[in-house]
Amino acid sequence: MSANLQKNATTQIVIGLFVVAIGLLFLLDNLGWLDLNFTLHIWPTALIFFGILKLLQTRTRSGMIVGGALVSIGTLTMLKETGLIGISWRSLWPVLLIAAGLAVVFKPASGRSFFDTLGQTVDKDGNESDVNVTSIMGSYKNRITTPDFRGGELTTVMGGIDLDLRQSSINGDAVLNVFTLFGGITVKVPTDWQVVLHGTPIMGGFEEKTVPPPAVTGKRLIIRGYVIMGGLEVRN
Repeated sequence: MSANLQKNATTQIVIGLFVVAIGLLFLLDNLGWLDLNFTLHIWPTALIFFGILKLLQTRTRSGMIVGGALVSIGTLTMLKETGLIGISWRSLWPVLLIAAGLAVVFKPASGRSFFDTLGQTVDKDGNESDVNVTSIMGSYKNRITTPDFRGGELTTVMGGIDLDLRQSSINGDAVLNVFTLFGGITVKVPTDWQVVLHGTPIMGGFEEKTVPPPAVTGKRLIIRGYVIMGGLEVRN
């Protein structure tokens, strides 16, 4: 079994176990055997789960940061609500804001920051063969013109990404991994591309509005990932 297949199988197991666990918790709550509190139990657990999904999916440093941040926020919330730590959100949110600002200021050697957008709007053109975009509470628009698009990774949290590939081409298959939490992603593709969706919507939706290619061109864009309380749209 290839590494990608093993990773996908592991992710599916995590999703299945999480859904089973949440179902059991609600069942026990309805039977009166547990007294669940949304803030104390469900919401922090969901954040930790979403963070784990991102960590299992990502291949980029910014993706690791997003996944780790979701797990950390969920864990801190749970510890705070259970009284195991005494820190208040009034004291914590400035620290998170400072950390986010430092991530933007101190760029890696490539010259790019960890987050392509952080509370701002970015509109750019490029000719990259692959794309890796992370948008946090912002809007990112990118038009790519390349004869050999190879895929990449799109991540958005409470933000939006608009990726325009209509002036690009691919040779064979290209894989685009997506992850959106409280956000939206739009991908525009040429009319001679075939789009294959392998995604998992969680209180969100995948929508393909592309026109089927008139003939077999061998150009196939495979989109994989998770849409959580958000949306993904692919169109021409």
